[in-house]
Amino acid sequence: MTRIIFSILALGLAFSAAAVDLTDAQRAAMEERIKPVGENCMVGDSSCGGAAAAASSGPRSGEEVYNAACMACHGTGAAGAPKLGDAAAWADRIAKGTDVLHNSGLHGVAGTAMMAKGGCMNCSDEEVIAAVDYMVAGSQ
Repeated sequence: MTRIIFSILALGLAFSAAAVDLTDAQRAAMEERIKPVGENCMVGDSSCGGAAAAASSGPRSGEEVYNAACMACHGTGAAGAPKLGDAAAWADRIAKGTDVLHNSGLHGVAGTAMMAKGGCMNCSDEEVIAAVDYMVAGSQ
């Protein structure tokens, strides 16, 4: 019985040792699979990061902002959001005027799921207004 246990342990040890003998290609593939997705850098820390992302050449268009931030709700009607292109759903809102619509886009609508800037905190006021104008133009 002791001999069988010893044989099993020796066999297990042999298999463990074989698992350590990886080729360079296998090791590289494993490192690629488990590498971090990204990194966090503190302001002023020049030891991480890499090249800074190119700065935007100007404000995004209303369509670009819609596609990046607004479409999730206004493309599906999620949480009661009026869908882009649904003239009936937009009619009463449009009738209130563009100032009211711009204010709703910028500051949200109390009692609804519409939050300030539609949750796009990296959108400028100008970009949010352009997105609102884009949705209105496509929903009349």
